[in-house]
Amino acid sequence: MNTSEVFLIAMLLIYSVPYLVWRLGRTEHYAPLVVVQIIGGILLGPGVLGAVYPSYYAAVFDPQVIGALNGIAWWAVMIFVWIAGIELDVAQAWARRGETALTAGLALIAPLVVGGAAAVVMLTLGTGWIGDAGQPWQVVLGIGMACAVTALPILVLFLEKLDILREPIGQRVLRYASADDVAIWGVLALILLDWQRMGRQGGFLIGFAVAAWLIRRLMARIPARDRWYVGLIWLAACGFVADWSGLHFMVGAFLSGAVLDARWFDRKAMDGFRDNILLAVMPVFFLSTGLRTNWDVGGAAVFGAAALLLAASVAGKLAGVHLAGRLLKWAPGEASAIGWLLQTKAPIMIIFANVLLDRHIITGATFTALLLMAVASTMLTVPIVTPKLQRLKRGAFVVVDDAGPISGIDDGSLAKR
Repeated sequence: MNTSEVFLIAMLLIYSVPYLVWRLGRTEHYAPLVVVQIIGGILLGPGVLGAVYPSYYAAVFDPQVIGALNGIAWWAVMIFVWIAGIELDVAQAWARRGETALTAGLALIAPLVVGGAAAVVMLTLGTGWIGDAGQPWQVVLGIGMACAVTALPILVLFLEKLDILREPIGQRVLRYASADDVAIWGVLALILLDWQRMGRQGGFLIGFAVAAWLIRRLMARIPARDRWYVGLIWLAACGFVADWSGLHFMVGAFLSGAVLDARWFDRKAMDGFRDNILLAVMPVFFLSTGLRTNWDVGGAAVFGAAALLLAASVAGKLAGVHLAGRLLKWAPGEASAIGWLLQTKAPIMIIFANVLLDRHIITGATFTALLLMAVASTMLTVPIVTPKLQRLKRGAFVVVDDAGPISGIDDGSLAKR
């Protein structure tokens, strides 16, 4: 078979296998299609399919096919992160900056510290976790940040599924996740800081500030139908310059979206665009992610590390959010529900870990442990949070402010009466 035929066989596997498992297995409650696609990528990767059927794996996923898949995956994930940046509601977060800063800060710092401690344990007890170009502090900070990540785009899908996206508690969770998204990419830029390229990176930041001011003026003046196309040109340019400067194209992709206002784009069209990206091209990214899994340090060690990181992530996130709830006097049960919603990690954490792997800061084994942790954490979210939200709704109360009574779950800005 020629390369195009083999490529189409790979595409057939990418789309058919996860879909059939999701639909026939009825996994939606605990494993949405996006999670099944990530698991499918792991199973089709070298760690499973490549180990069981090495000749078949080598025939389907040859270097030319993998190169073509990687090209699609890069552009897909850049668009995905760009949309996440656009959807950041900075104005709303600023309007409630006290509550948002406290909650988002604790929800980020606590799992980062606990996850960093877990990383120290991994580095102390074993080898094979640090990449060729990595330093211990980069690995510890990177793993800690991976434990603290919340995947904003997938969180939106989960909130829609739980029917709370437009409810006060849903909007609060989005504010907290949005604030933490900014910190995630800031920490990534710090980890990737290259002293030999400081001039380039400084030039990128200065040039980006000027270009962002210009693009904002342009986007506000052009017709709505042109903003999508101009936005994608802006995305490609920012990704290229950020990668050239040594920061990685994902940092540029996020920044290119974060400086754009969501109000310039129709919300319904944005939701549809994001859903279409998830449907049409993101499965290729999930497959390419699976192709990068590695068990070189031993399967038991990788699974043990994944379990340790999952425990650190869950414990740290819940501890941080519960502390915020106590300080802000939230209603009973709110902190637990919000903490579990913020556990949603895939695929932003996978993107984050991919960048660390690209830069050889972590090894394939570390990436595999992080990937398993992200999948498990995301799969736990809906089953655990559903009964918690039901109990919150049954115990809904009435609060009163200057505008009159408000029924339902408190938005975090009012005290329970």
